[in-house]
Amino acid sequence: MDDEAFWSSDPTVLRDSEWAKISSDFTNAGYREGITAGKESALQQGFDEGFAQVGAPIGRELGILRGLCSALIAFLSRPQGTAPSPDSTLSEVREIAKQLAEVRFSDIAPPDLEALAHAKEHLGGAAMDADADEDAADLTDPAKLNEEIKEKRDMEGLEDLMAQMNADGGSGSAVQTRPKAEDVARLKERLLAIAQSLGMSLQWS
Repeated sequence: MDDEAFWSSDPTVLRDSEWAKISSDFTNAGYREGITAGKESALQQGFDEGFAQVGAPIGRELGILRGLCSALIAFLSRPQGTAPSPDSTLSEVREIAKQLAEVRFSDIAPPDLEALAHAKEHLGGAAMDADADEDAADLTDPAKLNEEIKEKRDMEGLEDLMAQMNADGGSGSAVQTRPKAEDVARLKERLLAIAQSLGMSLQWS
């Protein structure tokens, strides 16, 4: 029996086949829309939590420190007839301001442990075992698990290299390491100590 005879012998076969196809198409479309909606919801929730718990507090504190540096520099450079402040204090504040200006958010933001664990799962056990002997610290580096982060880090590395070459006149000296959260904390302590020595009362919140 050829195909044409088969379809014409039972009209319900064609109807059921078309219905099954339509049903399958709608199911697939609904599944895709559900996946997309789920991803968007998870992304929005992740952004909200990350901004409130990490991004905003870190950005606010770094902004306050930079603003405090600017205020201290203006205060120490004031032209009033009062006794001038020691040049060493002004130089120290300017150096702190310079170091704070070089800090990036990626330098001091804590690692997203949940995202790292998720990325490790998707790398597969074989790939993880193959890289395990290279460097254990690499497994906690987001740049090792996310191509976009890696590209961003590579670009930042080039920027640091160019800045270092310009500062050294192309002497080729080693590139300085990036600042860490501990470095920012030390700069904050130095700033507060300077402000206190100048008789300024700061309410840090």
